[in-house]
Amino acid sequence: MEQREVVIVGGGPAGAALAIGLARRGRDVLVLERSPVWRWRACGVFTSPVTVRALVRLGLTDADLMAVARPVPAMRVETPACTRFRLTYGDNGSAAFGSAAVGLDRSRLDPLLLERARAAGAEVREGAAVRGFDADGGRLSLADGARLEARLVVGCDGIRSIVARHARASRAVFLSPRTGLTFHVPDPSPALARDARMIVFDGGYVGLAPVPGARVNVGIVVGGRWRERLHTDGAAQVAADVLRSIPAAHDDPVDWTTAIDDATDPIEGASPIGHRVSRRRGSRWLLVGDAAGFLDPFTGEGLHRTLVSAELATPAIDRHLGGDRHALFGYDRAMTARFRSKDAVSLLVQGFLARPALFERAARTLAERPAVRETMGLVMGDLVPAIRALEPRFIAALLRP
Repeated sequence: MEQREVVIVGGGPAGAALAIGLARRGRDVLVLERSPVWRWRACGVFTSPVTVRALVRLGLTDADLMAVARPVPAMRVETPACTRFRLTYGDNGSAAFGSAAVGLDRSRLDPLLLERARAAGAEVREGAAVRGFDADGGRLSLADGARLEARLVVGCDGIRSIVARHARASRAVFLSPRTGLTFHVPDPSPALARDARMIVFDGGYVGLAPVPGARVNVGIVVGGRWRERLHTDGAAQVAADVLRSIPAAHDDPVDWTTAIDDATDPIEGASPIGHRVSRRRGSRWLLVGDAAGFLDPFTGEGLHRTLVSAELATPAIDRHLGGDRHALFGYDRAMTARFRSKDAVSLLVQGFLARPALFERAARTLAERPAVRETMGLVMGDLVPAIRALEPRFIAALLRP
């Protein structure tokens, strides 16, 4: 049985970021990535400027950012009643790296982060799928028959984490079941700096984010009758119907009535969206990234939370391996403190979405009151503490006629 200090399950941004941090501290790190080569999966691409700053801390250069990220001036939210408001995430309109939100090319970003992990000294094994995990003993069995034992196993393997499942830490989410569909379509005007769009419709929403490579990322989230239609009509038909319902916009050159015919990659799905855990650590294991809990794609929280969790986990794991028995508990507590308020905001947003009349009322307020809208954008972009959106005076301002 192969003996290692730290084994990270999952080679996405969470696993790669953690591997970079630990390898820089001189730790023996092995990353197990199940796919032999990168492939498109349902994942987040739109994120706020704080994520770009986290990528810089991982060592990405200006040239790297130019290749993997496309600045986006704002996210424009649109309701079924045609109310619109823009969330600028604190940007002054410059749409520059570090100050604007971005759309990410995950086909370039994810492999780049793994390369940075290798350069830092971590070992990365691609095509290494984990089939079993003994949480008490820190032992892993792989699909090829290999067996490993680690002082610490870290689950960075997403919302269906095998580490979380075998550690009996996975729990059902609070929200009603939802399914996500993602793919890309060509962008006829890739040089144009334009808003991302989030269009809310009865039973779901669709996000459209410009990304590098002359493409637009499409992310559809549906529940209720739309999920039922997925079983009867299939993902392609549901996606086509959703796209045909997107209203035309002067700054959006894509013809959404026929866009599904030009999709540049297969439609990938995730169901159900969301992941909740009862705890994030044990004596021989830890959860980081989406595996440590993921709630709401509407607020664009995924990538930022992923990188923050890796930054919090890195020193905690280092102290744990150095003999600090309380370090992993400290990480769990720090994650709870860091994201408790944001989770509450996400649940609040989902509560509004579940009540169309209430969401429409809030949308009109955000459209008409710049100060309230700016605060919401800063909170959703993780640029200010999320508790600001939970203060009674803010909620009163949001709901006041």
